[in-house]
Amino acid sequence: MSLFGVLRTSTSGLAAQSNRLGTVADNIANASTHGYKRAFTEFSTVVLESGGSDYVPGSVDTEIRYGITQQGGFDFTTSRTDLAIEGNGFFVVSDSGGATALTRAGSFVKDSEGFLVNAGGYRLLGLPIENGASPALAANGTAGLEDINVATLALEATPSAEATLAANFPVTADIETDLPSGNSATAQYTAKSSLNVIDNVGTVKKLDLFITKSADNTWEVTFYDSGDAASDALPFPYANGPLATETFTFDPTTAKLASGSPASITVPVPNGQNLAVDLSQLSELDDEFQVLTATVDGNQPSAVDHVEFGEDGTLYSVYNNGSRVGSYRLPLATVASPDLLTPEAGNVYKLSAESGDLQIGFPTSGQFGKIRSSALEKSTVDTATELTAMIEAQYSFTANSKVFQTAGELLDVLVNLKR
Repeated sequence: MSLFGVLRTSTSGLAAQSNRLGTVADNIANASTHGYKRAFTEFSTVVLESGGSDYVPGSVDTEIRYGITQQGGFDFTTSRTDLAIEGNGFFVVSDSGGATALTRAGSFVKDSEGFLVNAGGYRLLGLPIENGASPALAANGTAGLEDINVATLALEATPSAEATLAANFPVTADIETDLPSGNSATAQYTAKSSLNVIDNVGTVKKLDLFITKSADNTWEVTFYDSGDAASDALPFPYANGPLATETFTFDPTTAKLASGSPASITVPVPNGQNLAVDLSQLSELDDEFQVLTATVDGNQPSAVDHVEFGEDGTLYSVYNNGSRVGSYRLPLATVASPDLLTPEAGNVYKLSAESGDLQIGFPTSGQFGKIRSSALEKSTVDTATELTAMIEAQYSFTANSKVFQTAGELLDVLVNLKR
C-alpha cells in the first residue's frame, strides 16, 4: 500500500532536513573559527520502481560536503607566527602521536617545549635548513619534515669565510716606497681601514687594512692582525708580519682593475678560517679614498629574539645580535580533490579514498599559494546564508511532518473501517 511508502518517504525527508539543520548548526557555531570551511547538505532522489497504476514513493538521500577549496578572508594580527595561506595548499601538521594532517588554521604559538602549535594542539611541520640549504623535498610524502621547535634555534658561532670590499683608491695619491708589507717603524701608506671578522670560537677579530700606492696605477693591499699593532696611533711595527699582501693594478682608461690584476685576496684569520676578500669592485678615480661597501659573513653565538616567516615559507630566526638566518622551510600540501578530504576534530583534514594522493611543494611555487604572516584566514561561513538555510530547513521539516501526520491519519481511518 502506498500509504506505508508515504510514511517512509516523509521519514526520509525529516531525516534529510535534520542533516541540513545539523550542518547549519555546525557552521554557525564555527562562524568565528579561523580556517573553518563551511559544510553543506546536498540532496538526491531515491526512486523506486512503480508497476501498473500504483505509484511507489521513493525517498531522499543526503550527502554532506565541505567547501574546503573556498578561500576565506583575512584577520590581521600582531603575532608573527599567525599564518594564513593565500591560494591553494594546506599547512602540514602532526598530532601528539606523530600522525600528520592538513589544516588551514594557522594560529600558531610557541608551547612550553618550544614547538609551534595551533589552537587544535597540532604541531607545525617544516624542513630544516642546514648550512644555508634545506634537503630535497619529497613531492609525494612528508619524509624529512619535522616538528618546528624555535626553542632550539640558538645561534652557534660561524667563522667568517667570505668578505666583499668595494672602495675607491685616489688616482692622485703620492707614490710610497716604504711599504706597509715591510713592517718597518717608518712604513708609509695612503689610507687605512679595518674589517671585523669572526674566528672559530665566535670572537670578533679586527683586521687592519692598509692601502698604499706603490707606482702609477699600482697599489699594495696589506692585512695585519690589529692585536699585534704597536699602538692605535702608530701601529708599526706590528708584533708579527702581515697576514696577507697583494698588488693590484688598474687600467687608466677605465679606472677599473686591469685584466691581468688579481681581483681578490685570501687572509688567514687568527684562530679562524681563510677569509676570501672579493675586491673586484675597486676603482681608481680622482676622488678621496672611501669605502663604498664592506660585508663579512659569520656570526657570534646569540639567542633568538623572535622568528618571522617569508611568503615563500622560509622561517627566519632573528637573533639578539641582529643576525637573520633561515632555519626552516615551510611546505604546503594539497590533494587532487581537496573538497573530498575527511574533516576531523581540531579543524584538520585527513586523506580519503576519494581525495587523491598527497602532493607537497613550497609556497609560491607551482600550484601553491603564498603565506601571509601576522594574518589568519577567516571562516567561510556567512551567517545570513546559514540563517536563511535554517528557515528553509525548518519549513521543509514541518511540511514533511505534515505528510507523515496525514498518512498516519489515513491509515487510522482504514484500520477503523467497519462493515
